Amino acid sequence: MAKYRTSLPQLTASTFMTDGGLETDLIFNHGINLPEFAAFDLLKNEEGKEVLRKYFMDYLDISKKRCSGFVLEAPTYRANPDWALKIGYSLESLNDMTRIAVQELEKIRENYESEGFKIAISVCLGPRGDGYSPDDKMSIETAEEYHSYQIKLVADTNADLVSALTMNYNEEAIGIVKAAKNNNIPVVISYTVETDGKLPSGQSLEEAITSLDKITDNYVSYYMINCAHPDHFVDILNPDSTWTKRIKGLRANASNKSHAELDESETIDVGDKEQLARKYQELKTLLPNLSVIGGCCGTDHTHMNEICKAWFD
Repeated sequence: MAKYRTSLPQLTASTFMTDGGLETDLIFNHGINLPEFAAFDLLKNEEGKEVLRKYFMDYLDISKKRCSGFVLEAPTYRANPDWALKIGYSLESLNDMTRIAVQELEKIRENYESEGFKIAISVCLGPRGDGYSPDDKMSIETAEEYHSYQIKLVADTNADLVSALTMNYNEEAIGIVKAAKNNNIPVVISYTVETDGKLPSGQSLEEAITSLDKITDNYVSYYMINCAHPDHFVDILNPDSTWTKRIKGLRANASNKSHAELDESETIDVGDKEQLARKYQELKTLLPNLSVIGGCCGTDHTHMNEICKAWFD
């Protein structure tokens, strides 16, 4: 039975932490091969499971000293049918990986959760296509049908919510929310933006959030921004706007390079950790409800350590 599905602990005003750039950390810092960027592939054996346990423990050790809780995000960004089939997984084996992912996070929660430190388990949903490019757009109906497969499976596990990361056009995001609503599971939508603060589709973040809320009757538990540096969107934020107040989470990139530049890079850009931490602190005034902090491409637990120090100063 899901522990927090009817009452997500991170919806309080307290600060929750989540992890950083899982895939880029494992690939560039640990030399681990992830086929098609698929971290869930590590769940196929005990050695891979141990890698993921140690990865999350580094973050949990930091967050437990300062934060009120943690959002454990399953390594399932690529665990949808299209990507899984590319690396040789059958739908049956993909289903097994999703269940195992949640079970592994439950084990971690048992060891780290306490009365004053709540841990929510989220299953990460990635885009059907390329997170940086909305070239192959689905209709809302097609997106709902496609993502319903994974969301229905997650709804039958003990996960507390699903989080759709790196959404780059709104039809897919809306389809995901409709599928989550049909399966009675909370959903978080996290958009990525280009250097101009707009979605890769060209839509403004304000319009994306406002229109999605209108179409889905505000079903989204909260919104996030991920896979973008604060420099890319700080100028579009107005703390007094209703849509800005719907943004509760941030998972920024370490680098302030564009998506195109990052896509072409063969090395990791870890950016300036202290500067990134200051950016997070500054965003507290522009995003008044921001309380779930983590990282994305190029970040690891050392970035989050700096961010947490600045956040609580």
